[in-house]
Amino acid sequence: MSSATMVKAPARHAARRVGPAPSRRDRWSRRAPLLPALVFAIVVTQVPFLVTLYLSTVSWNALRPGSRSFVGLSNYGTVLSDERLRAALVNTVVLTASAVIVSVLLGLGLAILLDRRFPGRGVVRTLLITPFLVMPMAAALLWKHAFYNPAYGLINGVLGGSTDWVSQYPMVAVVATLVWQWTPFMMLIILAGLQAQSLETLEAARVDGATGWQTFVYVTLPYLRPYLELSALLGSIYLVQTFDAVFTITQGGPGTATTNLPYEIYLTTFRKFEYGEAAAAGVVVVFGTIVVATFALRVISGLFRMEVTR
Repeated sequence: MSSATMVKAPARHAARRVGPAPSRRDRWSRRAPLLPALVFAIVVTQVPFLVTLYLSTVSWNALRPGSRSFVGLSNYGTVLSDERLRAALVNTVVLTASAVIVSVLLGLGLAILLDRRFPGRGVVRTLLITPFLVMPMAAALLWKHAFYNPAYGLINGVLGGSTDWVSQYPMVAVVATLVWQWTPFMMLIILAGLQAQSLETLEAARVDGATGWQTFVYVTLPYLRPYLELSALLGSIYLVQTFDAVFTITQGGPGTATTNLPYEIYLTTFRKFEYGEAAAAGVVVVFGTIVVATFALRVISGLFRMEVTR
């Protein structure tokens, strides 16, 4: 390339960037079509959250009319010191972590399977995605009656016996239901990463004498790390809010064995009628979810940077 061309090229790019700045009217004319959606999002999400913040500073029991009073951060102290809520927090962590880890591992295995060509791959992919399309309440009812029922459930029909899986293994019963429903979600994210992997890199590893296992451990797995992190973080954001499976299968029992934070908030609101405490617990859950979502957004931005630099 000649020096004259090198000098002219930046000048052409500079000429493209130089132009009259859009007026304020032009800028608002472009933003105007988005305003209804923005207003709707604010009304639907932010206004209720602000109301919840207000309620979290109020002592309000619906069974005692006229007892509403401002108590500041007292409800948050109750939430963080209450034994039932601490147990619910532990159950939430156990349930979410177990379901996410098992779903990611199963999703990784299924994604590797679907990344290979074999007859009927499209049919198998559709069947594997189907559980994710089932409504959570319907999935919980399906597992409670069709799989876990001690009299006619599928598990006892295959294994024999009359084990009451929900009563004897409540946490396992809920986690298995969530894993069945969320594994396809993890599989799709990981499969997208596998199909985006460079074939030249894999071929170079084979030429260098790497076995299939070595290629997977030292080449494919490090490449999939952002996708694994993204699937785990997004799964955690959704699964930490699990209510349907707990309410339908175990109702938090036996005792408080499977009572997680969303279900405990439900009990505090509609059984104890302590609206202030329930609102404070809800705010704590929201801020915890925001922390996880922040990490998820960082992973997503990292994936975009990877795509741009290719």
